[in-house]
Amino acid sequence: MSTTPNIPELKKIASQVRRDIIRMVHAVQSGHIGGSLGCTEYFVSMYFHILKHDNAFNPDGIGEDLFFLSNGHISPVWYSVLARSGYFSVDELSTFRKLNTRLQGHPATEEDLPGIRIASGSLGQGLSAALGAAQAKKLNNDDNLVFVLMGDGEQDEGQVWEAAMYAAHHKVDNIVATIDFNRQQIDGSTEEVMSLGNLRAKWEAFGWKVIESQGNDVGALISKIEEAKSLTGKGQPVLNLMHTEMGYGVDFMVGTHKWHGIPPSDEELADALGQLEETLGDY
Repeated sequence: MSTTPNIPELKKIASQVRRDIIRMVHAVQSGHIGGSLGCTEYFVSMYFHILKHDNAFNPDGIGEDLFFLSNGHISPVWYSVLARSGYFSVDELSTFRKLNTRLQGHPATEEDLPGIRIASGSLGQGLSAALGAAQAKKLNNDDNLVFVLMGDGEQDEGQVWEAAMYAAHHKVDNIVATIDFNRQQIDGSTEEVMSLGNLRAKWEAFGWKVIESQGNDVGALISKIEEAKSLTGKGQPVLNLMHTEMGYGVDFMVGTHKWHGIPPSDEELADALGQLEETLGDY
């Protein structure tokens, strides 16, 4: 894997992933578009540049980096990126949220979908699972890293803070956690629902090393994730507070909680796709 990111290529992939997200949710009139669009650059950066991973999918994950998605409702972006990076056929994206298929609304494990290590979407649990994997890597003398993505609304969950204390106490320093800090959740802004206050100061007070990044700028984001990686192995867990905009990439979806979990109409689908270049071919 090149150490220098190919930014134009990553942007092309991101455009196609956004088309996938919108088409998947529209097709079944169900799913979570807003957060998926906002995290597209993150997933593309991770799977096409940052992660040391094997799309043949080794279930025990020894010898590679591991990724966990805690806010599992943004499964459309993860499924698209997994397919586009070779974990399973891109054509399978057409089965999203249909009965008895592997691409359920929240990631599940019973159908053995490659790339999925835990069922997720019951908010607050992903960090705990990732910490367990990180400690297992230490026990196995595996120097690779564990990454986990959480939502900012998810910070309302008490289990997140229990896990945060645990990580600092046990010096789990081979993990990079990221919070999608878009300041929106299903019922409104995070400020209205339950103010998060100074989120950086809170995580620092819990013993984490915190950096901040711009999550919708591929180049800037990759630089910051590389910085986060450089801070691992020094006795502290690392948090990336990633600033994004919900719905990023589609002008009428951006910056509002309205698109957290509703599908577009036929007219809105056409409008959105008209703003996004088809770069890798639609499924």
